[in-house]
Amino acid sequence: MWNKLNKSMMLCQMLFGLSFYGVLVSLTRFFLEDLNYTEADTMMVVGAFAAIGPLFAIAGGFIADKLLGAYRSLTISYLAFVAGYFLLVVGATSLHVPTAMAGIALASYGRGLMSPSYPSLYKRTFSSHQDFEKGFPINYSVNNIGAFLGQYLFPMLVLYIGFSGGFAVSAIMAAVALFVLLVLHKSFKPMGKPIDQAAVSLTNWLIFAVASVAMIALVFFMFSNMDVGQNIVYAIGVLAIVYFIFLMFKVERSESLKMGTILIVTFLTTCFFVYYGQMMTSMNIVAMNTLKGSLFGFIPLEPEAAMAMNPLWCMVGGPIVAFAFHSLEKRGINLSTSTKIAIAFVLTTIAFGILTYFISTVGPDVAIRPEVFLAVHFFQAIAEVVVGSMVVAFILSVAPHHIENFSVSLFSVAIALSGIVGAALSTNIALEKGQVLTQEIAHNVYGEYFQLLTIMAVVMIGVALLCSKLIQILLTKAEQCEQGSSSDTKPEVVHSV
Repeated sequence: MWNKLNKSMMLCQMLFGLSFYGVLVSLTRFFLEDLNYTEADTMMVVGAFAAIGPLFAIAGGFIADKLLGAYRSLTISYLAFVAGYFLLVVGATSLHVPTAMAGIALASYGRGLMSPSYPSLYKRTFSSHQDFEKGFPINYSVNNIGAFLGQYLFPMLVLYIGFSGGFAVSAIMAAVALFVLLVLHKSFKPMGKPIDQAAVSLTNWLIFAVASVAMIALVFFMFSNMDVGQNIVYAIGVLAIVYFIFLMFKVERSESLKMGTILIVTFLTTCFFVYYGQMMTSMNIVAMNTLKGSLFGFIPLEPEAAMAMNPLWCMVGGPIVAFAFHSLEKRGINLSTSTKIAIAFVLTTIAFGILTYFISTVGPDVAIRPEVFLAVHFFQAIAEVVVGSMVVAFILSVAPHHIENFSVSLFSVAIALSGIVGAALSTNIALEKGQVLTQEIAHNVYGEYFQLLTIMAVVMIGVALLCSKLIQILLTKAEQCEQGSSSDTKPEVVHSV
């Protein structure tokens, strides 16, 4: 099952997690302290940085499917990371906001290219879809090794080498990943689709260049004008979904029904990642304002590094989730993807319920122990592993082959839409510049906000279970259509609930 190519890709994924999340965890304090942004503006920028990259996976899917192929798109994405982090170094050194924004825009563009091309190319390094489904949660854990190290170490690292030094470290790690991909290009070439194996025409390169410049300029504008930018995110997300629905009418009925299940799963994923986005925005601000003490009394922890607890548990969660569902399948219990998402919402309810309780009962010192955040991140991280690994595998199993990358990009659209919605919601707990957090504010503002999120998570458990039944009906009808059109053709994928 494992070979040099998928192991190399996981190394690149780990380096991406280490560099990207090292930058992400540094941005909040960088914008608050060095660039003198307010809490509300900072949460919108950081939330957008986490969200806008996945949004441009729509274009990344088109580029991988129609212009360059998955391998070239993935390679160029790492080049964009290197260039973007370098611009952040310059912006941090000179405290020049436009340069820093340009760096964020390039890194976001690189993530948009990477998001759809990585899983489709990674899948082809395995001999079967079953092996891929087993391996993808492991890949998710490897990515989170990098994310954990980045989020835990960078807040301490920048104390010694500054923000510019931290961004430079990220640029170096992205460059290493780029080098690995370039060295193995001959091995990757036969693994791709025909577009990966053929030479790229001059026309395609020109279209790619013009599209890239336009997208990077648009991202720069969005970061510089967040009020307008968030509306652009909504518009692009809706247009992508409308275009996907349009494609549903151009394929056979069996494929159209399967594509309908992708839309349902995309909706559930969007709802779930509103909660995931809180980690970078509201939960991060709460941690920075309330987290006191060392973890277990001896592990040093900067408040903004509380985010590192998420990838820490994701590393553990990947093998646990893979083993748990594999064990159930051996016993004949086959859960649908939406049922698994319902389980994820159960875990999310527990996570935000814990956070609500401790914020609502915080004392006059407005201090919360790190162990509370550790428990919250445990339940939310396991939920994230379930959704993050299972949804992509499901989409790849039902998507028409000719729009595979674009279909996967809908997962990224869900992350983008939820990230902006989540960031906008988070501004409700933002304090004014210079305002001091009190016990009353913690109870009434923080407590009520997280209580509402907990209640809505309970509602989503029921919604996900209803969607599970609907998806089962659609897939059954799709299989019946395939059997009716060709009696000697077996359904491509059999799904059970």
